[in-house]
Amino acid sequence: MVLLASIGGYLLGSIPFGVVVSRWLGSPDPRLAGSRNVGFTNVLRVGGKKAGILTLLGDIGKGWLVGWIGTLLFHQESAILLVALASIVGHLHSVFLNFKGGKGVATALGAVLGVAPWVGLTLMGIWVGVVLLWRYSSGGALVAFGLFPIVALLFHQSWLFVLFACLVAILIWSKHTDNLVRLWMGTERRIGDRPSDQVAPR
Repeated sequence: MVLLASIGGYLLGSIPFGVVVSRWLGSPDPRLAGSRNVGFTNVLRVGGKKAGILTLLGDIGKGWLVGWIGTLLFHQESAILLVALASIVGHLHSVFLNFKGGKGVATALGAVLGVAPWVGLTLMGIWVGVVLLWRYSSGGALVAFGLFPIVALLFHQSWLFVLFACLVAILIWSKHTDNLVRLWMGTERRIGDRPSDQVAPR
């Protein structure tokens, strides 16, 4: 049962809302424009606010749905966290995109929100706060998930949840190594900046 739920969580997490929304709205394919990332920030840059917001809601929503369903299906925390993790892995390595994907921030926020709502809301608050202050989506993600294990401890989560928090933080940070370099060099684009290039040829 846990295996089937994890596979389902992975498949749901694999849905590339950035691509789906862009096609639906007739926006540029995010895989071929801007940073070539299918997540919220790049879709916002190349497709506009409507596409970006719908992508953000879709990615958060799929993570939340998987996490929430996990809490309904299982009583064991290990099973719930495994299913939630599967949705994040699905976004990072989507079966629908030849096992490529986004950076996992919105989906991970949603998954945590579904499993531990107050922890998830706190992480979202940190992310939004940093983004509003500095306009760096990547910076908000790095700060929020860098603090994830500490936030888990502050909310008196189990050692297993703290381990889950550490693993998710590592996954998110590993997907942002290029962003880290650009932040350090002062070349990272802020939210609202135009994409650096046009749509690539098909």
